[in-house]
Amino acid sequence: MVVRVISIVVATLLFCYIVFVSFFFQENRGGKDCCGLEVIVLDSLDKHFVSESDLIQILKKADLNPINRPIDKINTEQIENELLKNEMIAEVEAYRTPSGLVKLEVEQKIPILRVISSKGNYYVDNLGTTMPISLRYVAHVPVASGFVEKEFAVGNLYQFALFLQENDFWNNQIEQIYIHSDNEVELIPRVGNHRIVLGTFDNFEGKLDKLKLFYEKAIPKVGWEKYSVINLKYKNQIVCTKK
Repeated sequence: MVVRVISIVVATLLFCYIVFVSFFFQENRGGKDCCGLEVIVLDSLDKHFVSESDLIQILKKADLNPINRPIDKINTEQIENELLKNEMIAEVEAYRTPSGLVKLEVEQKIPILRVISSKGNYYVDNLGTTMPISLRYVAHVPVASGFVEKEFAVGNLYQFALFLQENDFWNNQIEQIYIHSDNEVELIPRVGNHRIVLGTFDNFEGKLDKLKLFYEKAIPKVGWEKYSVINLKYKNQIVCTKK
C-alpha cells in the first residue's frame, strides 16, 4: 500500500514538473525575438549559383527577413516557398532553433545541359526544368544550339542529356548538340574531327551503341581523321563520308 502511494505521489510530481517546464519554455520562447539567420548552401563547394547574400536579399525584398521578429511568429513555410521561386534552387528547409536562430539549408539545382539558341540562353537541370545562366559560375556541360524550343529542351533533349550524364563514355565524348529545324540532331564529339548525324532522338541509345562498336572496331584501323561525317539515322547501318 505504501509503495503504491509513493508511486502515485512520484507520478503526480513528475506530471506537475513536465507541465511547469512546458509552460515555462512556451512563455520563454513566446517572448523571444529571432537573434540571427544562419544560411547553409549544402553544395556550395561544387556550384556557386546562389550565395548567402543572395538569399538574404530575397527575404528582405519579400519582407520575410526573420531577424528581430518574434521567433514564434516566423512562418518558415512561407520563407521556403519564397526562396523556391528562385530558379537556381532545388530544395529549401527552414527551421527555428531553441536558441532563437532561423536556419536555412539550401540545395542548388544541378545543370546537365546548356541551351544557346535564338529562343533563349539557359540551362536544363537534372529535374527537367530550366534555370538561368549565372554571372558567377559556368557549368561544364554539353551545349545544345540551333532550333531549340523550350518544350523540346525539357523533353527529348533533357532525356538525352540525362543519358549522357549517366554514361561516362558518351559524357566525355559528346561536346555539342545541334538541332535542325526539323528536329534532326547532329552531335559534335570532343575526339575526332567529324560530325555525327543522329537523325531524330528515336532509339538514340541503340544508335550510339552501334557507333561505339564502330569506334572500337573500325577507328583503330582507319584513324579518327578518315571520315568527315558518320551517319546513324538509317536503320541497322552506319554511313560514313570520307574527307
